[in-house]
Amino acid sequence: MTAAVRGEVLCMYRRVLRIARGWQSQSGLAQETDAEKQYIIQEASTLFRQNKDITDSELIKKCIEECHARIEMGLHYRIPYPRPTHLPPMGLATQHGRKMRGQERLRKQAKPIYLHSHDETS
Repeated sequence: MTAAVRGEVLCMYRRVLRIARGWQSQSGLAQETDAEKQYIIQEASTLFRQNKDITDSELIKKCIEECHARIEMGLHYRIPYPRPTHLPPMGLATQHGRKMRGQERLRKQAKPIYLHSHDETS
């Protein structure tokens, strides 16, 4: 990882922690606000630690894009949790075998950028 990329990643991590510090839930309830702040901090530390050993520049770029997307989605909708995704038609298969591979490909293509690392942590 180059120094510029490392600086960008650290800046992003600090930005997420600043967002968590000033986070206010939509309901305005202190209990929900605290739970959402804790979720933001826990999710950020989990994902950043999980990806700390990545050396491939393309994968680092994808992780940075995902982080930017999740920050913007959270700030725009005021919801820190990942937004649900909808499966494409024929996204659920009942049979196994060759057709299952096609369904997996459809689900992978339908997955938005802000959820690429979500399944790995949950």
